[in-house]
Amino acid sequence: MSKLLEKINFPADLRKFKKDQLKQISDELRNELIDVVSETGGHLGAGLGVVELTVALHYVFNTPKDKLVWDVGHQCYPHKIITGRKNKIRTLRQGRGLSGFTKRLESEYDPFGAAHSSTSISSTLGMAVAKKLSNDSNNVIAVIGDGAMSAGMAYEAMNNAGALKSKLIVVLNDNDMSIARPVGAMSKYLPKLLSGKIYFSLRETIKLIISAFSKRFSQKAGKAEDILRGIVTGGTLFSELGFYYIGPVDGHDVNNLVTIFENVKNSNHEGPILIHTVTKKGKGYKPAEESGDKYHGVTKFNVVTGEQSKKKTNKPAYTKVFAETLIKHAENDTKIVGITGAMPSGTGLNLFEKKFPERMFDVGIAEQHAVTFAAGLATEGYKPFAAIYSTFLQRAYDQVVHDVAIQSLPVRFAIDRAGLVGADGPTHAGSFDITYLSTLPNFVVMAASDEAELVKMVNTSVKINDRPSAFRYPRGNGIGIEIPGINEILEIGKGRIIKTGKKVAILNFGARLEECKKASEILNKKGIDITIVDARFAKPLDEKLIMEMASNHEVVITIEEGAIGGFGSHVMQLLSDRGVFDKGLKFRSMFLPDIFLDQDSPDKMYETAGLNAKSIAEKIEDTLKSNIVLAKNKSL
Repeated sequence: MSKLLEKINFPADLRKFKKDQLKQISDELRNELIDVVSETGGHLGAGLGVVELTVALHYVFNTPKDKLVWDVGHQCYPHKIITGRKNKIRTLRQGRGLSGFTKRLESEYDPFGAAHSSTSISSTLGMAVAKKLSNDSNNVIAVIGDGAMSAGMAYEAMNNAGALKSKLIVVLNDNDMSIARPVGAMSKYLPKLLSGKIYFSLRETIKLIISAFSKRFSQKAGKAEDILRGIVTGGTLFSELGFYYIGPVDGHDVNNLVTIFENVKNSNHEGPILIHTVTKKGKGYKPAEESGDKYHGVTKFNVVTGEQSKKKTNKPAYTKVFAETLIKHAENDTKIVGITGAMPSGTGLNLFEKKFPERMFDVGIAEQHAVTFAAGLATEGYKPFAAIYSTFLQRAYDQVVHDVAIQSLPVRFAIDRAGLVGADGPTHAGSFDITYLSTLPNFVVMAASDEAELVKMVNTSVKINDRPSAFRYPRGNGIGIEIPGINEILEIGKGRIIKTGKKVAILNFGARLEECKKASEILNKKGIDITIVDARFAKPLDEKLIMEMASNHEVVITIEEGAIGGFGSHVMQLLSDRGVFDKGLKFRSMFLPDIFLDQDSPDKMYETAGLNAKSIAEKIEDTLKSNIVLAKNKSL
């Protein structure tokens, strides 16, 4: 049997095939996806679930003129393979390779970049309105996963779309919990009927007829239609939001999907349409289907056995250290609760849930709600730990400000994935939390330099009952040191001296401490004596320690894995207010550069960012040289 996928480089090639060949193409595309991700790692389960959807959408719609937007990027690997990127697909998530998400700069077939969820309906509604204003008749399609439907933004967009009556097609990829399970022949027949021209026309005709009669009759007729559609389709909610609902549809029956998409494409219906497809995450690959997370994210793996190749290490993962420490506290304190937004395993709270199922709350992809929910718990004397990735907490900044900080409520934020995260690239990097939290009154902001410090920060946050607190920690593993007990707490706003020198003081905030130590070793060989401070707190600052460093060293340099405006900016403001710069102190601040760093290995990303040992040492040498030049100029 000839391989059809080899002949497909773009959707235009796909459209040359007959409809009865699409199943074979789908099977080949699924096999290719499995083979690719086994080599590159990445998100597998979601892509396996949308293979037939991908084929049917590109077969029916004239992409890229018709705009196709995938919610979250996890679903887009099959889409990339058939949209001109097949030859580069094995560079996925690597330096200078393809992004693991949709990316506008990468292809005209990616009209909107998406790595966070629940943005597709809002963005495609904007495109649909723009097309209407431009008299452009091309279609706009959003594919949104049911997980993404747990976020309020999706419903805000649907509410707006229903009111605007814009021409918009939304495909709900219901891949975990079907809203209405499709059973039997009727489940195939009904969506075809509801999407056909005859039904569209009949429905509009009936509307015209009943509108000519009394309002009472019209209300009754409308209610009868809603009840009937609710019984046979489960689409009452979407209909109430102003969407014409079609479904549920078997998302793995590619020929049936093509028929429905063609009916919708050719209809004269004015207003948004929602097609509810039911798919299986991990479809077609047994290890993924049987896995608890359906192989949501994987490392490289053996295709035959499904066994993932993970590096063996005795060093504990930061995420696990956090979870195990929190569990120990929760055993002694019934007021401690855990909250996450659809990331129980990613944040380690799945371990907490096993121990305390009634005290762990996964609120779905709804970070705004998670934060205010935590605030509500705090008002009643509970101790909520909101474990949220740095990049995802950005979505709830308004709630952090108004619902937590202004009211000085003791919500504890466990900020995972702080700093650069490698293959997930700029959309998942924890670059801004130091800045956006340290500007807020009433906050305690901490960063762990190693796993032992993380334990102490969890311990400390348990005791903070009068204001909000946050502690950040990186993705990956610690350095392999002894873990302290749960009674070791930090004095608020106090750093620690790691190494004492005379010439240069490094004030480190976060997990670059080991690189600072390496930089010190480099400089010691050149006769440059270094003091290293683990600042621990960006807010409140250890003002006494910082002023001591400024008074006793020629140069003070701050190091942090965050954007401008964070720890270094607060230190500089302190030194400026105290008039230290007038006395000749040289100050430098090292932070993430003012760019979005592309995906690569973490080591290479930190090299590019200038936050590795070599860069730190070079910055210190350059600063000291500037002191020498300045002294010579003064002598002249």
